Amino acid sequence: MSVIGFSFPTPTRFGAGALRELPSHLAKLGVRRPLIVTDAGLARTAAFTSLVAVLGPGGRDRDWFVFDGVHPNPIEDDVRIPASIMREKGCDGVIAIGGGSPLDAGKAARLLAANPWADLARFYDVPHDWSGLAPLVAIPTTAGTGSEVGRSSVITLDATRRKAVLFHPALLAKLVILDPELTTGLPPKLTAATGADALTHCIESYTCPAFHPMCDGIALEGISLVVDALPRAVRDGNDLDARGRMLVAAAMGAVAFQKDLGVVHSMAHPLSTLFGMHHGLANALCLAAGMRFCAARKPGLYRRVGIACGLTLQQASPEQADAATIGFVTTFLAGIGMSGRLRDHGADPGRIDDLVAQAMEDPCHKTNAVPVTASDFRALYLEVL
Repeated sequence: MSVIGFSFPTPTRFGAGALRELPSHLAKLGVRRPLIVTDAGLARTAAFTSLVAVLGPGGRDRDWFVFDGVHPNPIEDDVRIPASIMREKGCDGVIAIGGGSPLDAGKAARLLAANPWADLARFYDVPHDWSGLAPLVAIPTTAGTGSEVGRSSVITLDATRRKAVLFHPALLAKLVILDPELTTGLPPKLTAATGADALTHCIESYTCPAFHPMCDGIALEGISLVVDALPRAVRDGNDLDARGRMLVAAAMGAVAFQKDLGVVHSMAHPLSTLFGMHHGLANALCLAAGMRFCAARKPGLYRRVGIACGLTLQQASPEQADAATIGFVTTFLAGIGMSGRLRDHGADPGRIDDLVAQAMEDPCHKTNAVPVTASDFRALYLEVL
C-alpha cells in the first residue's frame, strides 16, 4: 500500500452576517492596505456595497483599493493588472470577492505581485518564491466553483488561448467567509448554473479512482446538500438556509476534488474557452452523457451517488442503479432549467475538432473513472451538441 497525504484547507467563517467580522480578521492577518479583486458586475451589487460598508472609508493609516476588471473566464491581464496595482499602492493583502473568476484571479495576482518577472505559461517550468505572498481573504458570492477553498487558479493564457491550471498550496486563502446574505442577489439561472457546477464536482470527485476516503465522504454529503438546497435556492433567492447549504456544498465539492475530476470537466473547459459558455452550464449539459459513458464501462459506479440523491438502490443491480441515478440527475437538472443541447447555448458543431483537441489536452480526464480517447470525446460531443 502506498503512502497518501491528506490535507484540508483554510479557516472558514460561515453564517449570515459573517462578513461583518472581516475588519477584525484583517487586523489579525496584519492587512492594512488590501486590494479588492472582483468583476464589474459584482461591483454594482448589494454584496459589494456591503463589503465597502464593512471596510469603511479608509484613511491615512488604513486604506483599500479596487480592481474590478476580471473577465468571466480570467485571462492573464486579470492577474497582471491587479498585481501591478498591489506593487504601486503597497497593498499587503487581497480580498477576492465574487464567483470563481475573481477568486482565481485574486489568488494568482499575489504570485505576480511578489514575482513580477513570472511567466504564467511556464508556471511549472520555472521555480517561484512562494514565501512572500500577501494574505488572501476569499469571499464567494456564488455557490459553485468552491475556488475559495482551492489551492489552484484557472487562467486562460495569452500564448495558447487555452485554460491553464496554476497549482500550489501557497495559493490557499488565509480566511474564507461564507455569508449567505451575499448570495441572495444571484439570479435564478446563475444560481442553477453554479449549483450544477458544485454537483458535478461532487459526482466526479467521488467516482475518481484515486484513494481518498475522506474526500469520498465529503463528496457524497455534498451531493445530498445540493439535491436538498439547490431547487429551493433557485425558487426563492432569499432562502438563507438554502443559500447557506449551497455555499457549504460548493466548498465541500472543491475539498473533494483534491482527488481530481473526470471526463465531464474535460468536456466543459473547452466550451468555456472557445464559446464563452458558463462553466456550470457546460458541466450541466455534459454531465448525464459523461455518466452514461462511465457507467457503460464500469457498471455500478453511481450506486452510492444515487443513494446520496435519496434513491433506494441497495437491492438494484449495478446497471439498474446507474440508470436510476443518471435518470434522477437528468430530471433534477432539467427541473432547475439546466437542459438543452450545446448548440442551443452557442456551441458551434463545426468546431468539434477543436473541442476534441482541447478536451484531450485537459488533465481532468486523466483521473476519470475509466480511460477516455479522442474518439470517445468526439462521440460524447456529438451526443450533446
